[in-house]
Amino acid sequence: MVNIATWIRQCDEHWFARVFAGHPDIVIHNARLHTGVALGGIDALMLTGGGDISPSFLRQPIPRPSLIVDTDLARDEWEFAAVREILAAGKPLLAICRGLQVLNVALSGTLHLDIPDHDFAETRNIQPLRHSSSSRHRFEAVNSSHHQALDKIGDGLEIEAWSTTDGIIEQARIREHRFAIAVQYHPERHPMYRPLFEEFFDSVRRLAR
Repeated sequence: MVNIATWIRQCDEHWFARVFAGHPDIVIHNARLHTGVALGGIDALMLTGGGDISPSFLRQPIPRPSLIVDTDLARDEWEFAAVREILAAGKPLLAICRGLQVLNVALSGTLHLDIPDHDFAETRNIQPLRHSSSSRHRFEAVNSSHHQALDKIGDGLEIEAWSTTDGIIEQARIREHRFAIAVQYHPERHPMYRPLFEEFFDSVRRLAR
């Protein structure tokens, strides 16, 4: 058995249940239900979608605090601590939507605090992408749904895909890490993204041996 720590909102549980259904050897530890999840026995971390990062964790001026909505301080405290520990241990990490933003901020990056027209594709893959030559996962269009995005790129983060319409960053990787991939879209919501999860799961199993 391998153990993955995460924080999954109740409204997203059904999406991830489909992803994990074919992997009975993977045990999910949802810190939303048990905030005392200890990372010592955890093999990987998955950061999922959710509300905005609390202002106290951001590394930038906030001229309009009203732009930051739906924060969860307990979640921020757990996730930022988990990112530090997992990266330091060299364990696999998959970050989704808000998770990409958390990872970027944890690596000393900053965010665009409000962007238009990126909160409309919950399940439809309609946001076209362009990719770097080194990108392994090349989805032509994705189902982005978010109102914040990466601005200054965090230390060690390498960009793999951008929106063709406005250049918003949609996929990145820590190239020097054994497995650390982050996406702005929602791969849990459509079966075409399963190869991304399969690569993550394979990495977790291999490194947990």
